[in-house]
Amino acid sequence: MKRTVLVILAGWLVWAPGRVAVAQDNPEEKVTLTLEKSISLALSQNPSYLASQERVSAAQSRVRQAAAQFFPSLDAIGQNNLDRKVFTLEFPSFVPGGRPQRVAIDFTKNYQLTLNLSVPLYTGGRLSAAYKQARYGLLASQESVRQTNQETVFNVKQAFFNYLVAREYVKVTEEALSLAEKTLGNVRNMYEVGIASRLDLLRAEVSAANLKPPVIQARNNVKIAEAGLKTVLGLDVSRPVEIVGELTYEPVEVDPAASLTSALANRPELSLVNYQKMIAEEMRKMAVAGGLPTVAIAGNYNYWGNYLKFTRGSWESFYSFNLVVNVPIFKGFQTPAQVAEAKAAIREIEQTRKGLTDAIKFEIEASLLNLDQARESLLSQEKNIEQALEGVRVADLNYSEGLATILDVDAAHVALSEARTNRLRAVYDFEIARAMLDKAMGLSWKRAE
Repeated sequence: MKRTVLVILAGWLVWAPGRVAVAQDNPEEKVTLTLEKSISLALSQNPSYLASQERVSAAQSRVRQAAAQFFPSLDAIGQNNLDRKVFTLEFPSFVPGGRPQRVAIDFTKNYQLTLNLSVPLYTGGRLSAAYKQARYGLLASQESVRQTNQETVFNVKQAFFNYLVAREYVKVTEEALSLAEKTLGNVRNMYEVGIASRLDLLRAEVSAANLKPPVIQARNNVKIAEAGLKTVLGLDVSRPVEIVGELTYEPVEVDPAASLTSALANRPELSLVNYQKMIAEEMRKMAVAGGLPTVAIAGNYNYWGNYLKFTRGSWESFYSFNLVVNVPIFKGFQTPAQVAEAKAAIREIEQTRKGLTDAIKFEIEASLLNLDQARESLLSQEKNIEQALEGVRVADLNYSEGLATILDVDAAHVALSEARTNRLRAVYDFEIARAMLDKAMGLSWKRAE
């Protein structure tokens, strides 16, 4: 009984994960997306980010390849001599005045099996430099993945906020259309009783009609923004989703000096350049080692025979071990040229790092300025919307009492739409500026949160 239960449990464990995976990958299932969920999805299935992780695997393989050069190498070679020229030795005749005797001697067997062994003892530092270069390459690829991670997080934030602002803008356009249609209804009623003119009615109808295309375009922009977000997340564009979130303003306090310090300490681009300089330094060492002697032990063990039979006495064997010293004497000035190339690469990387540092400082400064600008714009628009709403109320009331024209009403409606649009833009700019500042500071998603 106990064994039966264990078998059933094991079968369920094998079968259940498959069901869960199928449920998760069901393209018809609606996915609820918050900002956090969106970033998690992107970091698990965004093709560009996954491709960057494969570069780490390739770099790890190169490290193993470099480490393998320290070990002895052993090769097995088997050959069958299809044709050969027999050596002929000439011996003087034992009979005075006789002809010399020629004897054909075959020094080569038909079949030969060889084991070749090579053990590096001294390579002038080439092997250690190659291994360090591969290690630095691995660390550089890891920094490249971290850079792609931060870029992916920023792209997700941007796409997510693009959707939110597009969705909110639909409400703004619908509100403007609703106000225009309400005004049109009032003007039509007033026209029917002789209070409003035919011109006012025509203007109200035109104003309402002109606001319908922006509503259609705003709704279409929501679909485009949703498709863009799905693309960044690695989701199929036909996958149904429910995006949860609101564009809200949450004030933050930022220390400019601390932001710059964090950027110079955490930006993966700077770490990447540092590792590139280390790689170039190891290339210089390898170039210098090209002019130094190498020492190795070489050995071989041979079996050979005329017949492919594995019987006693059918094969003969011999071996040899040699100490091999290779001293480069003249290589056409190749080594100095390689050293000069490596030094030039190091100087180039140093200049690149300086330029990158200046660019990061500028990026921090620009992000802080954009953040302050968005904050000030946002605070000013909060009061502006209140005034615009009051303006719409006063314009509608004055028009109904004959104290304002239909143009005054339209102007009040336009002012309200502009105020709401400007506030949306300010909130969006503030969120994007925060995301840019996090990226500029080199913060990962967890640390940024």
